[in-house]
Amino acid sequence: MKEILIKREEPIFPISVAAKLLDISVHTLRMYEREGLLIAFKKNSNRRLFSKEDIKRIECIRRSINELKISINGIKAIYSLIPCWDIIKCSAEDRKKCPAFNGHNKPCWSYDHTGKIDDQSARHAEKQNCRNCDVYKKYTDCSDIKELIKSNLELSLE
Repeated sequence: MKEILIKREEPIFPISVAAKLLDISVHTLRMYEREGLLIAFKKNSNRRLFSKEDIKRIECIRRSINELKISINGIKAIYSLIPCWDIIKCSAEDRKKCPAFNGHNKPCWSYDHTGKIDDQSARHAEKQNCRNCDVYKKYTDCSDIKELIKSNLELSLE
């Protein structure tokens, strides 16, 4: 039998399967999405699908909640520390107007960027679904976020 290779970012799991894989309820997955902790892929029919990367992100969220006792608001605050402005190379002018740059209580992908910023950041937000953005895609694992913050700290200390 030929092995089937599926990309890690390919949304293939319906919400019920994702919930079963994670041993949580569908309601919990929907709540995480509503809280801005994740972005589910939605088909035209509005059915949610999840990828292997989504599963990895949710496992990180679950460990943070259950083992580390971090609240959902705490996780959102941690996600807000991801320097999206640096990753997508926002201008200084865009940063002044950007709610993600100026806020500290939710991840950049939770904000409506259109109409609030201009230049490259607005083009980025309009042309690219946040689910496909490097800010969202690259930091699915808890250790990746910590390494990013550590590397930025090391750069600022130089």
